Amino acid sequence: MPARAFVDCHSHVVPSGDDGARNVGEGVALCRDAVASGTRLLYATPHVWPDLRMHEARERRFREAAAELAALVEGLELRIGFELTPDRSLLDDDPRRYRLEGTAVCLVETPFSGGLATFFAVAEHVESAGLTPLIAHPERSLSLVGTPGHRDALLERDWPLQITASSLTGRSGADSEALAWRLLGDYDRVVVASDGHGHHRPARLDAAWAAVSERLGSEIAARAFGGAILGVAPATADAARPAASS
Repeated sequence: MPARAFVDCHSHVVPSGDDGARNVGEGVALCRDAVASGTRLLYATPHVWPDLRMHEARERRFREAAAELAALVEGLELRIGFELTPDRSLLDDDPRRYRLEGTAVCLVETPFSGGLATFFAVAEHVESAGLTPLIAHPERSLSLVGTPGHRDALLERDWPLQITASSLTGRSGADSEALAWRLLGDYDRVVVASDGHGHHRPARLDAAWAAVSERLGSEIAARAFGGAILGVAPATADAARPAASS
């Protein structure tokens, strides 16, 4: 992977009614910042929450906004995906509608607190559909930070993990930072993504990439910030591409 051709598989740069970009203008600013810091392939992954489902009208507005945004940003390939908050209602959905575009991967977030039973049920439902659950920000889950047995149960599944870039630089606290580095160093199926939401958490990977390159070496950095684990790579480094339907 070239030093500056990052693949970022988790962001909220396209307005969708969640807590990410509030309008296309904010999304454009986030995307241009991502390009300037080395990202060439970026997934917009709006939340699918129990109280904010991805109904037909919301998805249509999201896809329209994604296409509009992509046309305004040069040097970036913007793709569509979704971030699933574990909820029993998802067990009645076809997970294939939520996959990261161009992959057989579905982004499932770990709950920040509480039990993990529903999380495991949703991830296993994704797997039963022939997809691979990509586990979002496990280092920020109190259940995983504080309970080694829960971490062991997760790692036994051999699912790829997605670490948030700012966790590696200490933004999420010392415990999350320590777990993020431990997972990245000990487990070879870890990708780093921005989970970019706004100015408080931009869609940038450069600082984390520099830290990982220095601490763990270029091989691990290439694996974590490229798209090999997801089976993708940027189409180009110098031409934007409109977001396509999955």
